[in-house]
Amino acid sequence: MVLPADLDGWLAYVERQHPQSIALGLERVGSVRDALGLAPPCPIFVVGGTNGKGSVCAMLEAILRAGGFRVGSYTSPHLLRYNERVRLDGREADDAALVEAFRTVERARVERAGGPPLTYFEFGTLAAWVLFTAARPDALVLEVGLGGRLDAVNAFEPDCAVLTSVDLDHAEYLGDTRERIGWEKAHIFRAGKPAIVGDPAPPQSVLDHARAIGADLQLFGRDFGCAIEPRQWLYWGRAGRRAGLAHPALRGAKQVANAATAIAALESMRAALPVAAQAVREGLAGVALPGRFQVLPGVPTVVLDVAHNPAAAGVLAGNLAAMPPAARTLAVVGMLADKDIAGTCARLKDAVGHWYAASLDVPRGARAADVAAAIRAAGAVGPVSEHASPRAAYASARGAARQSDRIVVFGSFHTVADVLAAATGRA
Repeated sequence: MVLPADLDGWLAYVERQHPQSIALGLERVGSVRDALGLAPPCPIFVVGGTNGKGSVCAMLEAILRAGGFRVGSYTSPHLLRYNERVRLDGREADDAALVEAFRTVERARVERAGGPPLTYFEFGTLAAWVLFTAARPDALVLEVGLGGRLDAVNAFEPDCAVLTSVDLDHAEYLGDTRERIGWEKAHIFRAGKPAIVGDPAPPQSVLDHARAIGADLQLFGRDFGCAIEPRQWLYWGRAGRRAGLAHPALRGAKQVANAATAIAALESMRAALPVAAQAVREGLAGVALPGRFQVLPGVPTVVLDVAHNPAAAGVLAGNLAAMPPAARTLAVVGMLADKDIAGTCARLKDAVGHWYAASLDVPRGARAADVAAAIRAAGAVGPVSEHASPRAAYASARGAARQSDRIVVFGSFHTVADVLAAATGRA
């Protein structure tokens, strides 16, 4: 078989290797991991959770880099380029490196592991592992894709596991209660290793699993936490207090709690990765994460947020309320069909005056008509229009918006990516 020569070819190739886009389980990825025979290059942070995990990953990476450590970071999904998923020392992996990593994984899969079909995410996770073991950074930050127990990232052993939050999402894979979802996510914990929980009210299943395996459970509000003031905040934890901290560069009230969770994780690993107070300050001041309450420059104000479940939409609503008031708020929304569209839009129904429903032309994407129906079912007021794509919806919203108005774009990474590309002139 002739293998692809470029990254686009490889991405198309790996997408065809498994009949399902999501197929949880560790047997396939574990067999190829073992065939690769690559030892962990450094201490590993694994970060899971329903919401907030991307922010915590970005903060861990930024603080460690400010402390002088070389960091490998694996996150998903991407917004504009696949390369965003794999970063080494703050730089996206280039096409050539990713192509060679995919080629190495494919050789191991076919020649030594018996050829198990890998999903797109499994293939990408293993390719990132190949790159990281070759580069030998000082620390790795790996973001769980879905759940925890059967996610491909859980095939690698963390030195510190972080659980940011537990809310209802992906019910068809993880269960329809917080207790069941929490049990799935808690399986990233390891015996005797730090298990940092940033959810202020975690399900009992999370606590029970951590105690059953003997993890070093550290809870927000008990073992670490924060006190927020208008211009600064205070962190407290097992190692003491850090006062006079500036608010993180990431916008939103939840980001201070996310920062406290990241600091607790770093403090639990201070013997291997000592981080000075100044590195914490510099890292939080410089952290960036596109698509998470991202405000574009110019007028009218445009807010991009990948919120795609009711809990995240509730946070988005709170963040919008904390902004300077706008004459009107216009919402561009496109979502996947298997999400709780009505429940997500209900959290924003009191903030939005005009809705622009968009079709997503991706697997599992909802049609604009179905999104519009869900918006109305959520009790939203104001007009609802339907559009063929997020960028078409955004163009219509831009045409209707006055300088004193605000446009908020949410519902999916696909929605934000399409609008971000349009707004910044990228393909």
